[in-house]
Amino acid sequence: MEPMAYIGAALCALSMTVAAWGVAKVWMTIIITVGRNPQVKKDVDIYGWAGFAAVEAIALYALVIALVMLTGGGN
Repeated sequence: MEPMAYIGAALCALSMTVAAWGVAKVWMTIIITVGRNPQVKKDVDIYGWAGFAAVEAIALYALVIALVMLTGGGN
């Protein structure tokens, strides 16, 4: 296996780490917002789930790309 595939997979892992940080940031913001104003929980919930799904999708795409690189899917 080519060394560049490992470097590419490592860069994908880095993007998954950043996506994990983004998910944590989304939930922290929701918790802070609801803590300050509990009446908006119902309104903020849907945006929180949408933000979570969008950030998590980025991590899943990076995982798929990393697996394709490591298995030699392009050859």
